[in-house]
Amino acid sequence: MASGFFITFEGGEGAGKSTQIKRLAERLRTKKYDVMVTREPGGSPGAEAVRHVLLSGLAEPFGPKMEALLFAAARSDHVEQVIRPAIERGAVVLCDRFIDSSRVYQGATGGLDPAYVDALQRVAINGMVPNLTLIFDIDPTEGLRRAAERRNAGEVPDRFEKETLAIQQRRREAYLAIAKAEPKRCVVIDASGDLEQVEHAVTAAVFAALDKGKPTRASHKAPA
Repeated sequence: MASGFFITFEGGEGAGKSTQIKRLAERLRTKKYDVMVTREPGGSPGAEAVRHVLLSGLAEPFGPKMEALLFAAARSDHVEQVIRPAIERGAVVLCDRFIDSSRVYQGATGGLDPAYVDALQRVAINGMVPNLTLIFDIDPTEGLRRAAERRNAGEVPDRFEKETLAIQQRRREAYLAIAKAEPKRCVVIDASGDLEQVEHAVTAAVFAALDKGKPTRASHKAPA
């Protein structure tokens, strides 16, 4: 980790992460930060190819271990091709999902041994640990309602949206357990409020962390 700052956004389905990432990116750019927005699975050409396989459910018949391996392969490519270069140039990187999603989705509710998941992720990220993780907490019933509302007509739920309410609740509990275990890295955001309320909470948490971390301001335009 050089002079940049790495922020990840985590949480269950329909928590509003993507919307808040866009809002935060705009605010940071007005403050002259070099900002890069990315996502998982995906973010790099190789990882985007894997994204379709994972979210379409094509890998589901092969079980959670295969899904975990695919996520790890995509994450490694994403880190080395996109995230690490941005951090090394001093950017603030905002990533929609990262290692905690694997710990929750393939570990807590996928039935994989947590030690196996953690070992796989250590190899995939190769030291690229987030400076700050925002965990968007929302009641799964409301989250699934929002996820359904945002889908286009005729669009079906993805691989993870279609799972039961009980599984979604276990994911919520797993995320909160991560936040409790790693309070220096994680901040829980109440995602049940309106857009402005959630944005205020996100902004407060991020700028407090940036003030402590002091990432370099952009001395050049961020690439598109």
